[in-house]
Amino acid sequence: MAVNPETHSTANELDAGVERALAAVGILVTVTGCHRLTAGASRETFRIDYTDSTGDIAKAVLRRDPPGHGNPHRMRAEAVCLRTALDAGVPVPRLLCADDDAPGIDAPFLIMDHVNGETLPRKLQRDPSLAAIRPMLAIEFGRILGRLHRTPLAGLEILDDTNPLDALEATFRAQGQDNPTVEIGLRWLRANTPTSRPITLVHGDFRVGNLIVDDAGVQAVLDWELSHLGNPIEDLGWLCVPAWRFGSALPVGGLGERNALLDGYEQEAGWRPSENELHWWEIFGTLKWLVLSIFQSQRHLSGEEHSLELAAIGRRVCEFEYDLLQSLGISDSAIVDASAVESGPGAYRRPSLTEILELVTEIIVDSGAALAGDAHRQHHLRIAANLLRIAGREVDSGSAGTRELATALATVDCGSEAQLAESIRTAALDWTDSDVQRAVVSTVTLRLRVSNPRHLGTT
Repeated sequence: MAVNPETHSTANELDAGVERALAAVGILVTVTGCHRLTAGASRETFRIDYTDSTGDIAKAVLRRDPPGHGNPHRMRAEAVCLRTALDAGVPVPRLLCADDDAPGIDAPFLIMDHVNGETLPRKLQRDPSLAAIRPMLAIEFGRILGRLHRTPLAGLEILDDTNPLDALEATFRAQGQDNPTVEIGLRWLRANTPTSRPITLVHGDFRVGNLIVDDAGVQAVLDWELSHLGNPIEDLGWLCVPAWRFGSALPVGGLGERNALLDGYEQEAGWRPSENELHWWEIFGTLKWLVLSIFQSQRHLSGEEHSLELAAIGRRVCEFEYDLLQSLGISDSAIVDASAVESGPGAYRRPSLTEILELVTEIIVDSGAALAGDAHRQHHLRIAANLLRIAGREVDSGSAGTRELATALATVDCGSEAQLAESIRTAALDWTDSDVQRAVVSTVTLRLRVSNPRHLGTT
């Protein structure tokens, strides 16, 4: 009997747990397999293969919190949103059952219908079978969001309605990290806050990767775990965040233009957000993804949750710093030149080179002969290979990065990034000053050259 090393439960126990959970709501099936999917860093997703009571073969999807790290309240909220959105005409999978726990599943969970279609952003951008629908997707995204934001709020009291910028800053401060780019983003957002809009249901993670698409259009909106009550334009701005473009020049998920998105939204919602509002929420979303990436990496680096995928995110933080600086119009064309100034270790942030090599060794040894047909392990090996490439580029760079970091900080009389971040936060340094911007861009770019040089110049 196979044992899942991440959950310490057997495959047969999970199959039986799913059968019992469905039987409790009157759905009698025989589960023939639960297959872990690679999507999602915060929750586990499984495709369920089963035979129903009539003998037909079908599929469902299980989403659960990692056992031992469950949040029942958030899972209940996601279930409420799925039911409410379905009633409002938003395309979502039909929820079959949900609960705080169940034997064999061992965590808060929900089970829903499987929906056919494509979610991978690269395929959405390039698949020939989607060529006819692709030019219409940005408009359709807008229409779906317009419909979503007209959803009645009755019954959604379970959702959070905290000021999103306050919540984002609190999340960042709780990590105990020093980050000059984040401080610049927070100051810009505070200084340019747009007019508020009436509160609506906000999906919170409406983007390519969470949308199932086929040649007829969007078939389902997935992953409602970040849903809350707030300003509806947050969802439109999030969809335009550079991280979701995957190398494309098109701002709406790498698939379309902002005006098409707003056209679709106006058709369904009856009003049109201004370009300035959309820009503010796009900047907010870019900062949000940067902060969430720091948060995700700290789950591993703090020892809370041992994860190769979360650790790798730590080396991608500089990508999202770069995106934010570019979105704010802070150019990378004038980078501080490295000098002979010496600095201590830590220019590239954690995980350190030693930690990377330990993680990669661990995953390769653990995978061994179990690779065949195991998409989850194959995904981990791809991450491991990328971490090895990062380690190689860091070795090749030698001490250049530490010298460049020290030089950049010295130009604004700061001895550390912590001092630079604190000076920006308290306005002891003016973040709009060209020397300060050059110093911050330099710290981001030196890391990006090691972590992902291809990302330079893509936004």
